[in-house]
Parts: sequence; structure tokens; C-alpha cells
Amino acid sequence: MDATTLFYIIIGILVFDFVLDQFLGYLNYTWYFKDVPAALQDVYDAEEYAKSQEYKKTNYRFSLLSGTISFIAILIFLSLDGFAVIDNWARSIVDHEILVGLLFFTVIAAAGEIISLPFSYYSTFVIEEKFGFNKTTLKTFVLDKIKGWLLTAILGGGILSLVIVCYNWAGANFWWYVWILIFAISLLMNMFYARWFVPLFNKQTPLEEGSLKAAIASYAQGVGFQLDKIFVIDGSKRSTKANAYFSGFGSEKRVTLYDTLVSKLTEEEIVAVLAHEVGHYKRKHIIYNLIASTITTGFTLWLFSIFVDSAMLSEALGVTIPSFHVGLVAFGLLYSPISTVTGILMSSLSRKFEYEADAYARDTYEGEPLINALKKLNKTSLSNLTPHPAYVFFNYSHPTLYQRMMAMRSV
Repeated sequence: MDATTLFYIIIGILVFDFVLDQFLGYLNYTWYFKDVPAALQDVYDAEEYAKSQEYKKTNYRFSLLSGTISFIAILIFLSLDGFAVIDNWARSIVDHEILVGLLFFTVIAAAGEIISLPFSYYSTFVIEEKFGFNKTTLKTFVLDKIKGWLLTAILGGGILSLVIVCYNWAGANFWWYVWILIFAISLLMNMFYARWFVPLFNKQTPLEEGSLKAAIASYAQGVGFQLDKIFVIDGSKRSTKANAYFSGFGSEKRVTLYDTLVSKLTEEEIVAVLAHEVGHYKRKHIIYNLIASTITTGFTLWLFSIFVDSAMLSEALGVTIPSFHVGLVAFGLLYSPISTVTGILMSSLSRKFEYEADAYARDTYEGEPLINALKKLNKTSLSNLTPHPAYVFFNYSHPTLYQRMMAMRSV
């Protein structure tokens, strides 16, 4: 196989991914008009259902447009040897391999942001605004972007530098050291994400004393779960949509409730949602997810280590000087089909965990309050109640509302 053949394989993979995404999106679109299951008839009234249908169709058309433009942009970029142009320019500015790599990825990230920024703005201030979800101000939007860029530059740049150092030092065995590095970072992120990074974007306050906190404490004590850290996050500064999540291990474990969730659900429903989150901890889902992602990362790094020294990877992108950073980009494009498979496996595992957490909440608290909470959250988010099974299989990390409800009522 020569570099030209490899180039066309990359193009073929990009085309396949795009066609698959659009095909799944279209299949899902055709199911927008299916009859809502009888058990979900109480989620929307006629006016709300019509609004949810319009919201789904608007997002589908927007996704089709943005995906097509991004796809055309990458094809043009590849056909014009864009990676070679950026690599040559970076080498004309700096001569250290780490600095070349950092500058190379900085330009690529900036180009990607230039393309995606108008779509992000339109989604937030036009679509989400039209359907009553957006609470983000222009100032918050801009500050979020700047903070995101800085975090990417500091953390992403730092990690990339360490990876290149490992490669230069350890050669073909570099992947072992990078694997350990990424595992350590993942562990720290699981432990301290809520403490270190969430405050950069949101205000977290301990849940105030009152009947809700007392109800949560009573439930936690009843299932033998020590829960000292319950926080409410100001999600309403950006959106009316609601959420809750569990994070951390040991003394760092905490439950975070969006203020929008607290305002929309009854106390009984909030405790049921919390019971679901406790179920994730009790069933060790956080640990299992960490193990699964670590295995996936190790496999990916091992596979990359086989090809990283191949000059053909760089030549396939039109780059004459082989390098770690260009090889990483080429491998990332070639790895896409495997990434799709591992993504499906991880999503399937995630859906299994959601069923288990639901069952835990049902068995240790009650199922109906959780079902009612899920119905309210789907209603306030104008969620799709009739997604196509193929779309769910490829893209959903959670079972559908109907599937979760039927599973909880099956006993």
C-alpha cells in the first residue's frame, strides 16, 4: 500500500462516517411522526407535543446543515494538503518538535473553532431561544468560550507535551507510559472535577437545610450511604433544562443537583432521582466506566504505537517530514471505524448501568416518583419520545423514557 491509497482510504472513512450519521439522523426523523406509546400520552398535551415536534425538526435540519458544512470543509482541507501547509508553517516559526506539535494543533483547533462558533451561537441564541430554553447572556457565552479555550490550551497543551516527551524518550514503548499518564489524569478528573473545574463555569452551593435535605438524609441513611456533600448548581444561568449527577470517590463523593431540577420536581421525585444516582455508586458504575475507558485507551495507544513511526501516515496527508503530531492526526482519521465500534460498546454498557440504577432506586425507594420525574424532565426538554431503535443503538447513552419506564414496572 502506498500513501496515495492510504489517502483515499481516509477519504472513504470520512465519507462513510458522514453517510452513516446522516442515514441514522434521517431514520430518526422518520420516527418523529410515530404514535406516542399509550403509557407516555400524559407527557405532552397537544400544544406541547406540537412544540416538541417542531423543536426536533428544527434541530434535525440544523444538524444536517452544520454536519454537511463541516464535512465539506474537511474534504477541501485534505484535498489542498492543509495539514502539510500548517506543518510547514509551524516549522518555519519554531524548530523544537514539541513546539511544532503545539503550534500545529493550535492552528487546527482555531480553524475548527472558527467553523463551529457560528453554529454554536445560532444554536444557543436562535434555536434554544426560540423554544424558551436559553438563559445564556452574550457575556456568559463569550466567557465560557474563553475559559474553554484556556483550559484546552493549558491542559491539552500540557498533556500533548508530556505525550511527545514520552514518545521521544521511550520510543515504541511510549504507549505504556502514556496509558499510565491518561489513567492518572482520568482518576484525578473523576475525583476532583466538581471541585476544580465546575467552579470555573458555575456557582455551587450546599443544599440548604430544610425538608428536602432531611428527606435525602433519611434515604441515604436508610441505604447505608454516607452523603455529606449535596450541592445545587446554578444551571439556570444558561438553560431551563435540568440535570443531576454523581461524582467522586471516598471523601470526595458528592451529588450535584441543578437548580432547575430542584424547582421543577417534587421532593419525592428529587429523592428518587438522587436514589438513581446513589445506585450508580452502589453498583460501582463509576469504577466500571473508568476500567472500561482505561482498557479502550490502552488498546488505542497500543495500536497507535504500531503505526506511529510509519512515514506513510504523514505522506498520506501530504506532509514530507514524518512527525508524531501528524501521525497522530492520520491515525485518528483511520481509527474512526474502530472508534465507532468502541463507542457503541460503551453506550450499550452505559444503558445497562442506567437500567441498574433505575432498579436500585425502585427497590430502595419507589419507582413511580422516578418515572414521574423522568416524564417531567423529558417534557421540559421537549425530548423525543419515539426515537428510532437504530439511532438509539448508535447514539444513546441512556435507554429511552419508554424503555426505562417499562423496565421499572416489570417487577
